[in-house]
Amino acid sequence: MLLNKLILLTAVATAAVTLPAFAQHEHHHEPAKDTVSHENHTMQGMGQGRHMTHSFSLSLPMTRNGSGTGWQPDATPMYAYMKHGSKWNYMLHGSIFLRYTAQNFNNDGKKGSDSKFSVPNWFMGMAQRQVGKNGLLNLRAMVSLDRILDGGAGYPLLFQSGETWKGKPLIDRQHPHDLISELSVGYTQRINDKVDLTIYAGYPGEPAIGPTAFMHRMSAFNNPDAVLGHHWQDATHITFGVVTAGIRYGKFKLEGSSFTGREPDENRFDFDKPRFNSYSYRLLFNPSANWALQVSRGFIKSPEPLHSDEDVNRTTASVQHSGNLGGKNKWISSTLVWGLNDAGDHHKENSVLAETNVQLDKWAVYGRYEWVQKSVDELGLTTSLGELGFERLPVSMFSLGLNRQITSFANTLLQAGAQMSLYKPDRALEAAYGKTPLSGQVYLRITPSLMRM
Repeated sequence: MLLNKLILLTAVATAAVTLPAFAQHEHHHEPAKDTVSHENHTMQGMGQGRHMTHSFSLSLPMTRNGSGTGWQPDATPMYAYMKHGSKWNYMLHGSIFLRYTAQNFNNDGKKGSDSKFSVPNWFMGMAQRQVGKNGLLNLRAMVSLDRILDGGAGYPLLFQSGETWKGKPLIDRQHPHDLISELSVGYTQRINDKVDLTIYAGYPGEPAIGPTAFMHRMSAFNNPDAVLGHHWQDATHITFGVVTAGIRYGKFKLEGSSFTGREPDENRFDFDKPRFNSYSYRLLFNPSANWALQVSRGFIKSPEPLHSDEDVNRTTASVQHSGNLGGKNKWISSTLVWGLNDAGDHHKENSVLAETNVQLDKWAVYGRYEWVQKSVDELGLTTSLGELGFERLPVSMFSLGLNRQITSFANTLLQAGAQMSLYKPDRALEAAYGKTPLSGQVYLRITPSLMRM
């Protein structure tokens, strides 16, 4: 087992060293102004073996790629390295934050008061090729070194909850992601310009639930933190065993998934047992190049090991917007998400998220607002507030950040940033957390440069 880990880590390190090789194949990309003309351009390029299209359609631009089989707006900017071969096209992207975070620093001794140097990170590679005139094969792999760099308990994040470490629930911490976060294959058959049929399988992979996962959304491009509503909205983005079938008709896509309901276990280096005991469906709609909408519903069997008898029905709806602000590397991207976890009368909780990133060449300003209902039990306060039982207690959070590009090299950016977060918990939580907890962080970040066609 140790030998396998060393081999895998060596492969990851090798990929990091070879990033400049991908970067040499720089492409210039401007967000689509007209969806139809952009589609025609990408179709012609793929047919000549030069340009990459969408992962699951020869008729759509690659900028529509979200996580899993999800969609983003066509006008979404892309930060990645690309390489084109005679038959295969390759893309590599990712992000590394080197940061110091201090949570609830104005309430020393209160719950969640913690600080740490941490390294949130992920790396994703993709390869695709055209099969015949109308077939498209897509391969993906995603890795994260969270477990190695941040430990089994992850990093401090006030009011965050979900998953476990050493048999105990992780509370006020964001869990690490699995070393292998996606290994998937997808095949799409184009019927005509308006109709695609797609089959996708991942071990792990992402079923058809929710919006694009937070680390892949451009509205969260410069934000190192996971969202507090992660387990209400997009926590299924790492699922050990998923098969999704989808049909696209014009601007719409309807998908259905069968998948493993149990969330990843504490061993972040292994492959969990696939069960295929859960299912979901999702409707995607991109009305124009600037907008992407989705509604989805998942029926998840026993997602949490500490509540193995509890199933969750998850419902989500989201709107994403991206637009160019009239210049090189000047854009805005925003996301609005609602998510509901329904585990019965005693456990029905909502979450709402709104986030925006405004990129003005080397400078960026970004913000996030969240409102999440969390139970006393979920926050580990059953003993001190036992009389509240499973009562839903709302927590509001607003964060604001500033990011600046320091330098660039080999089509790679080095950025510096700072971020502050203010929390407003329900009054019942003030005795444990304080009245208005504050959290802050400073960071350096490495990421690929903007692609320009």
